[in-house]
Amino acid sequence: MEHVFHKITPIFDKSSKILILGSFPSVKSREAKFFYHHPQNRFWKVLARELACEIPDTIEEKKKMLLKYHIAVWDVIASCDIEGSSDSSIRNVEPNDLHVILDHANIVQIFTNGGMADRLYRKYCLADIGKPAVRLPSTSPANAAYSLERLTEEWDIIRNLL
Repeated sequence: MEHVFHKITPIFDKSSKILILGSFPSVKSREAKFFYHHPQNRFWKVLARELACEIPDTIEEKKKMLLKYHIAVWDVIASCDIEGSSDSSIRNVEPNDLHVILDHANIVQIFTNGGMADRLYRKYCLADIGKPAVRLPSTSPANAAYSLERLTEEWDIIRNLL
């Protein structure tokens, strides 16, 4: 268990309409300094299907895709004690200040990527933000109960907002 600080800058601009929040970056994402960088995480595949576009490969392509489709991405946690990438090990949470995004973008809906992100959002952010989030099933490889097709069906709500 180690205390880790979130060092990945949120992706958003003033045109962002939806905000997708994860819990905390995986080891692979922390190493790459970018969201959902583990090769088995299905976030980029699901999002590309929802947006009917090519799956982005590079970090720059991923940023461009998010901004083109008015999607902001960040995580609920600014720092915590964590063992590797295990959400279930998270302790001593310090939340991110979501106003960094919400005060500068016209966010109409907040989504959480998985149960842990949803629980953390409700515990640490909801009272301050005053905007409920919609929980989506996690794109993590740990969520083996969901196939890529099933994830895409559940994430369809995003396409409808854009």
